[in-house]
Amino acid sequence: MPEQLWFTEILNRYFGHAVTSAMNAVHVAPAYPNAPINNFIAMEILVVGILFLFFVLVRSQLSVESPGGLQHVMEGVYGFIDNQSHEIIEHDYKRFTPYLVALGLFILLGNLIGLIPGFVSPTATPTVPLGFAVCTFIYYHFHGLRKHKHHYIKQFLGPVWLMAPLMFVIEVVSHFARVLSLTVRLYANIFAGDMVTLAFFSLVPIGVPIIFLLLHLGVSLVQTFIFVVLATVYLAGAVGDEH
Repeated sequence: MPEQLWFTEILNRYFGHAVTSAMNAVHVAPAYPNAPINNFIAMEILVVGILFLFFVLVRSQLSVESPGGLQHVMEGVYGFIDNQSHEIIEHDYKRFTPYLVALGLFILLGNLIGLIPGFVSPTATPTVPLGFAVCTFIYYHFHGLRKHKHHYIKQFLGPVWLMAPLMFVIEVVSHFARVLSLTVRLYANIFAGDMVTLAFFSLVPIGVPIIFLLLHLGVSLVQTFIFVVLATVYLAGAVGDEH
């Protein structure tokens, strides 16, 4: 059985049996029946819980006359992503801002939670960034189809009809490559950051690791920004009007 974090142990103690039973019901045998919840799933659950409590707290303190600090922070985050969406997507951009804000906050907190002793970053395992990438892939294609209907396929055919079969194959491959690119970029950077920070904590536990903690903080912010920007660009390409 792999080593479990304290939070993972709590989840497996109280919910492990129910999770194992549910997996067996759909004929998926867990690798460890006594501990079906691994550390990264536990961290995702924790991130969702923290964000839920944060949103409830912000919602309870909303005020027009005297907005608090948390409200200012969320208004700043929302406004930044909303303005970015307006610049990139332009028409009907506000429809996508809630998804992009939720995506950015989840990725950022998932990146940063590994800096807290006793936790790990869920984004340091490839399956979690893959989940973000697949959700984004489905999301922007869904809205492309919603807006353009069957004309959406024209984006995959190119301007020259004789080259359409070849262009279709190239476009399909390139769109699936986006999933791989989003996954590997986020996973590799956060995993490398965690490993470097852990290595220097083991070698020089005082002073020096602070530099790498700050570096990891910067990498987490940059990778979150890149992921959200790319998701916005893909949305703009899917829903944009031809000029």
